[in-house]
Amino acid sequence: MAQLFVDPAKVGRARDLAGRIADQVQARIDRHTTVSIERTALRLFGVAGTGSTGAPVANLVVDRLQQANVLGKGAVYWLGRALKDGGSDPVKAVERLLGQPGALSPLSMAEERALRDQMRREARAAAGELKRRVRERNAFKAGLQVGAFEGAPLRYVIVATGNIFDDIDQARAAAEQGADVVAVIRSTAQSLLDYVPQGATTEGFGGTFATQENFRLMREALDETSRRLGRYVHLTNYSSGLCMPEIAYMGAAERLDMLLNDAMYGILFRDINLWRTLCDQYFSRRICAYADITINTGEDNYITTADADEAAHTVVASQLINEAFAHRAGMKDERIGFGHSFEIDPDREDTLLRELALAMMVRELHPKSPVKYMPPTKHKNGDIFFAHVYDAMADLVAITTGQGIQLLGMMTEALHTPFLQDRHAALKSASYVYRAARHLGSDLTFKPEGIVARRQREVFDRALALLEETARDGMVAAIGRARFGDVARTETGGKGLSGVVQRADDYFNPFLEILEGRED
Repeated sequence: MAQLFVDPAKVGRARDLAGRIADQVQARIDRHTTVSIERTALRLFGVAGTGSTGAPVANLVVDRLQQANVLGKGAVYWLGRALKDGGSDPVKAVERLLGQPGALSPLSMAEERALRDQMRREARAAAGELKRRVRERNAFKAGLQVGAFEGAPLRYVIVATGNIFDDIDQARAAAEQGADVVAVIRSTAQSLLDYVPQGATTEGFGGTFATQENFRLMREALDETSRRLGRYVHLTNYSSGLCMPEIAYMGAAERLDMLLNDAMYGILFRDINLWRTLCDQYFSRRICAYADITINTGEDNYITTADADEAAHTVVASQLINEAFAHRAGMKDERIGFGHSFEIDPDREDTLLRELALAMMVRELHPKSPVKYMPPTKHKNGDIFFAHVYDAMADLVAITTGQGIQLLGMMTEALHTPFLQDRHAALKSASYVYRAARHLGSDLTFKPEGIVARRQREVFDRALALLEETARDGMVAAIGRARFGDVARTETGGKGLSGVVQRADDYFNPFLEILEGRED
């Protein structure tokens, strides 16, 4: 169903505008770092675990450096100084660093150069180990079946018990029922924590805490299940919120396949400061690119807070901006999973055609990307029989338009966290629809002046106008005017602004040098 009824010149113009918007923001990103970026760099060097108070050591180090007004030089630089002055034991070096980093004696130019060269060598070794784990995951996946059949969306389900060990049981059951992707939902409001919890957790609320140990346990369990089924089961978590880069690193280290990662979601829907989010998304996406992790963007959320029919153009505009940001972070199209959703009010007429128009347009605008299609949730009301049919319509659109990843809707969406049988029903019906409509899209064509064609042109023209405005006035102004998701945020508002730090002229982050491909 390769039908895009939009003037190619307009598509080119839209991409140029999205690039201009991203470049305006990137110029500021390149002059700043954040506490979460610096914590991530320390973690790469093995600064892990917790201190005597239970706080992560990486947080303690970075907080002390920020208090001493020296963080702009880079946490890795100060770690190197502590290692040099305090011996080879990283733990003891960190304890020394927690003393008075600003009082360390100055180095000669030769000593400075030697210090940086040594830290670069260690960074290359650590990054090499990260890459080894990625190759291990890719080789394992290459030996197994992926998906139901070629061209079918990956069937994506969630687990959210709050207990990682219960999540593992539910994830295994979902895989055995046919799931291709298991997403572990995070505990409520973890995105607002400016630290990453430690170890295996069993007391999450509405989901399970994202920790490196939880990632390891779930990946190990899904690898065993994949091996037994002869079919690869992907693992997904959330690289968003105030610890976006750290979670991206942990996900890469524990061989996750996908991470929810968006340039604007945290700003709009979690009230995280605009600049904190934009700086963090760049570094986290650099990690995802390095680790062959597929990101899932969050434009589907726009049409849960705004009217899906009226706000469809904001989805398209934001996807193009997200694409431009991802490209500037070195991400390939094949790793950018753009999010959109089946959310038009079901009481309206011709919603199927209007939804086909948008889904087909998103698919054709990003032909190499594994577009992620979300199920209806906003208009579900507790009627499980209607909800099951509603979800099946989303399944039909997904297979017909060739979506890459589909989060399956649950008939009990408006009632409770899904039970095992709810996932089974969703997987069974989606698999039926995929088989029944396997080649429907390749046999369908739409009239050049019909509902689908008119809807595509209408939505794209409005998206182009929004991009023109945003490029002219700047992204900060557009977000301040609630152009995306009907949510307004200010440049200095939200959580985490105090964690944004201007880089010094001699800022040092060898991990970033590797990720950007500019190491010596």
